[in-house]
Amino acid sequence: MDYAEKLLAWFDTNKREMPWRNTTDPYAIWVSEIMLQQTQVDTVMPYYITFMDRFPTINSLASATLEEVHTYWQGLGYYRRAENLHKGAQMVDKEYGGIFPRDITLVKKIPGIGPYTLGAVLSIAFHMPLPAVDGNVMRILARQFLIENDISVAKSRKVFEEKVMALMPSDPNRFNQGLMELGALVCTPRDPNCKECPVQDSCEAYETSSITNYPVKSKKVKIAEMNYKVLMIQKENELWMEKRPQEGLLANLWGFPMLDDIKWEEFKEMKLSFEFGEKVTHIFTHRKWHMTPVLIEWREQENRLLEKYMKYDNEARFVKIKKMQDIPIATAFKKLIEILKR
Repeated sequence: MDYAEKLLAWFDTNKREMPWRNTTDPYAIWVSEIMLQQTQVDTVMPYYITFMDRFPTINSLASATLEEVHTYWQGLGYYRRAENLHKGAQMVDKEYGGIFPRDITLVKKIPGIGPYTLGAVLSIAFHMPLPAVDGNVMRILARQFLIENDISVAKSRKVFEEKVMALMPSDPNRFNQGLMELGALVCTPRDPNCKECPVQDSCEAYETSSITNYPVKSKKVKIAEMNYKVLMIQKENELWMEKRPQEGLLANLWGFPMLDDIKWEEFKEMKLSFEFGEKVTHIFTHRKWHMTPVLIEWREQENRLLEKYMKYDNEARFVKIKKMQDIPIATAFKKLIEILKR
């Protein structure tokens, strides 16, 4: 058997059961691929089922408000994915009559669909011979064929895509999924299970005992660490919450007023009554927030000074604690809410 035949035989026997593998609906596959970006399968599964129950078609997603989409996305993180998925659904609904296109040129225009997602959706839904190259696939191929190209450099993608196409059999659907599954289950970043690899006899890194040298990847950018005091202003059973700007980190999600060190020094001069809660750390891709909750009981008269730090518009208000599940709150701030509840 050649490379592809061995991989397909292994995939048919070892593939995991996933709800998006039981359909050829390009919309359902599109949703799954967006959710799976930077998120583990086990985490995605329940969110995917709930999301598809609420938004079973492109039209149903396009017709929803962004706030509702955010609410169903809560817990998955990287909310820009949800926003692009929503924009993409609106575009497909308006310009393509709600039918996901087969034309590569048209698919490339859909927000949030890059080279990997394009290849994955079109190869799985329509059996089109296209590469679907993500980190898993680059890791496998780099080890198998000692590819020295740095996978963190964008132009390296073309090298890996060409290699996939050179190996591609007549069944791109199963082949692309097989590569993804091999990277998830066997050819893992650390401690790969080489004994179970169906294409071990083709792996040059295994033969040369150089598995740990591949793939080649530049060092990560150092994560910036930031300290904030977070104002949690409570009025009876409500908390003051603000919707964040449309651009930037945690865009369009709800949270609390945040003070950096300079603003905190200014705030302390007001000598308001408050107490500190337990410090929380939340890690993003390239930054880390250290957040100390500042618990304040709202008093109509004496706390008017607080208004300087509260955004007063139609997207800022006191929210009942028991109703908070109805709005999309960033996970970073949910951690603080749990502290307040305790």
